Amino acid sequence: MKFSLIPVLTAASSALYIATPASLAGENWPQFRGPAGDGVARSTNLPIYWSENENIAWKTAIHGLGWSSPVIYDDQVWLTTATQDGTELSVLCLDKDSGEILLDQKLFDIAEPQFAHKFNSYASPTPVIEKGRVYVTWGSPGTACLDTESFEVLWNREDLECDHFRGAGSSPILFNDLLILPYDGADFQFILAMDKQTGKTRWKTDRSVDFKDLDENGHPKAEGDLRKAFATPHVATVSGQEILISQGAMATYAYRPETGEELWRYDEHDNHSASARPVILGETVYVPTGFPKPSLLALPGNKKGVLEESDLHWKLTLNKGTPKKPSLQLVNGYLYAVSDSGIGTCWEAKSGEEKWITRVGGNYSASPICADNRIYFCSEEGKTTVIEATPDGYKVIAENTIGDGFMASPAVSGNTLFLRSRSNLYAIRRP
Repeated sequence: MKFSLIPVLTAASSALYIATPASLAGENWPQFRGPAGDGVARSTNLPIYWSENENIAWKTAIHGLGWSSPVIYDDQVWLTTATQDGTELSVLCLDKDSGEILLDQKLFDIAEPQFAHKFNSYASPTPVIEKGRVYVTWGSPGTACLDTESFEVLWNREDLECDHFRGAGSSPILFNDLLILPYDGADFQFILAMDKQTGKTRWKTDRSVDFKDLDENGHPKAEGDLRKAFATPHVATVSGQEILISQGAMATYAYRPETGEELWRYDEHDNHSASARPVILGETVYVPTGFPKPSLLALPGNKKGVLEESDLHWKLTLNKGTPKKPSLQLVNGYLYAVSDSGIGTCWEAKSGEEKWITRVGGNYSASPICADNRIYFCSEEGKTTVIEATPDGYKVIAENTIGDGFMASPAVSGNTLFLRSRSNLYAIRRP
């Protein structure tokens, strides 16, 4: 492990809050990683133990293949799916209490689907929902907005060109009257804001960093992996200014969310295909950098221009606990993570000091969640490990195995945990 510690340059007293949808009550889970986009659930009564025969409120089969996470608003649960070959893209709405399918609608027929890696699906981006409307996307093949009461399709887009190369993965977010989506493909890399009422483009900003390898004519080679990203953006307020943080291939960017103007970037990643959603504490933005050997960065959120490594608060490289796909979990000033290969780690967020590291076991794509000072790690093999969120050692509370494996991240509403396996959606709650 190589560890480099760079002094913190900003004051610890600087204030930041996460910009979120209006509903912060524990009943709604409106986007990827929950109300604040940070994986924190406000429930204090989630189940700790379950099995196929214990604490399962309902289990509903979901056709097709999709790694998108469920989103929840009031009494509805929404998610997307696709046929395994990507020719049909569908949206589903379920009753939150019973699991009954209220809507199962094919929205797009795709004559010639792009390639998607076998590790991905054609329905990996998570929807985002607000009162009265849900926004669903499969990347460049199609994006749509539906009325959540009538199920009417209010608008759709099929005109955004992007070769996702190994399949789409970035989830959309809402900011004021904008729906914001990143497109980082082998051919084009940009971030886009649509008018959420009409679907029309309000702004589009091309990524300012491209893969630097050039061919004999001085043109960039179309190295798909090295131009690809799967990460979900995040809006936060740093020093009184709202910033949009988005990881592309080879760089992390901050934009002005109203206009798409680039505020700062850090482009010394030496990695690609970033997949995690950032987490933020104070003025510091924490991101793992993707494949093949991710670094863990603590970036200053209040800077301008092109950042140098000396601007970073700290940086971890060659750390076997840094995840490639799962997002970090921030709890009480500490970062918790499970790596793709099942290594669990806790770091102090301020300094990057490692507090503990251990083997959890299994393989991981889903991002963790935290509720009532407990962290839930959901593996590709179907095991959920519940641990205590403490820097004082790895403390397992429970291990529960159901279903055929988790690629989607969990969702929470009230006292119910929603887990999407490869073939079913589970509602898990205490009696």
